[in-house]
Amino acid sequence: MSFIRPEAKMALWRWREVLAAGVVLIVGLSWISGPGGLLGWLGWVLVAVAIALAVIGFQRVRFRTGAGGPGVVTIDEGQITYLGPLNGGIIAAREIERLALDPTFSPAHWILEQDGQPTVHIPVNAEGAEALFDVFSSLPGLKTEQMLSELNGGALHPVIIWERRSSRPPHLTLH
Repeated sequence: MSFIRPEAKMALWRWREVLAAGVVLIVGLSWISGPGGLLGWLGWVLVAVAIALAVIGFQRVRFRTGAGGPGVVTIDEGQITYLGPLNGGIIAAREIERLALDPTFSPAHWILEQDGQPTVHIPVNAEGAEALFDVFSSLPGLKTEQMLSELNGGALHPVIIWERRSSRPPHLTLH
């Protein structure tokens, strides 16, 4: 028997990194204001760590758009696997050539392209889709803030978030 409503439990789980940053911040501030000395210096380190955790946590919260969507995403040794009710696919994370977001689907879909492989369409709220944040963040040159603003911005057409080699003339920018 649980004393926490399922909705509240899901909200707390969604904000878990930010809550952990808050706990680390409180410990750091207590060490700074407490005995001082070596613990005081370690307290300042904990405050810096808490700020970094909070920034990353807020980005992850913005990336998580929910759960319970169609299909399951797994990431194992750099391989992204999506198994959906109507389609699916496998793509190597380091071989991604283009990442796009298509908000015209309901729910919106991540579109992953790799040379010589079929395009993989992954709903943003598929089970395990939150693990894609780490994969996308590791793409060279990807602007995380820009990706998050496109995800939560309510675009009306597909948007290319990142591509390895630009297919456009140099005078046309990506965003």
